[in-house]
Amino acid sequence: MARTTRTTLEMTTRAIGYIRVSTQGQVDDGVSLSAQKAKLEAYAALYELTLVDIIVDAGVSAKTLGRPGLQRALGMLRKSTANALLVAKLDRLTHSVKDLGTLVEDYFSSDTITLLSVADNIDTRTAAGRLVLNVLGSVAQWERETIGERTTEALAHKRANHERTSLHAPYGFSVAADGKALTPDATEQALLDAIRDARARGLSQRAVVAELARKGFTTRKGTALSLMQIQRIMQHAAIA
Repeated sequence: MARTTRTTLEMTTRAIGYIRVSTQGQVDDGVSLSAQKAKLEAYAALYELTLVDIIVDAGVSAKTLGRPGLQRALGMLRKSTANALLVAKLDRLTHSVKDLGTLVEDYFSSDTITLLSVADNIDTRTAAGRLVLNVLGSVAQWERETIGERTTEALAHKRANHERTSLHAPYGFSVAADGKALTPDATEQALLDAIRDARARGLSQRAVVAELARKGFTTRKGTALSLMQIQRIMQHAAIA
């Protein structure tokens, strides 16, 4: 009886397929646009879904829900052109627990709109499917935050050991011959010291700029230092 009910639901489901890659050249197996499309079509055929359309966001990050393709798909759900959104994997839809919660609250918590994910075996028409959706979203968020913490720690370690952490050397340093280590730049370090001294004496940022000009400090190109440049230098050097 349960199987018959499920089959009836599936036959009446009109699904919008949504596929996405972050970069135009992304071709990893299981992530590329063609691979995602094939999975959606196979899933729709297996469960007898009516695949109304497959909408693409190519070269678009999942950091925001404001993606052209996704907004078009959501608009079709709102207009009842379809009653389900079908994705190959949940991370093609979003990487954010907050955004996922917004989508669930605004769309997939109702009995009329369904979220289907092939790889994650999610079907929000069932309580189990909704539970899996929330658990997977929380785990994904935890994983990203853990990676972020490790990256921050690694960069802090490099900075503490005067190692290069970006394409350009930070103000006050130059890249050593090995291309990795940083060596202090005497002129720029002197400017940083002058800024720290001026701020310690209570000078405003504008007054700091004027004092640096009087002392003969310039930009790397030999031009006059602007307030904006000094503010940026202070920010990068963590000078209050």
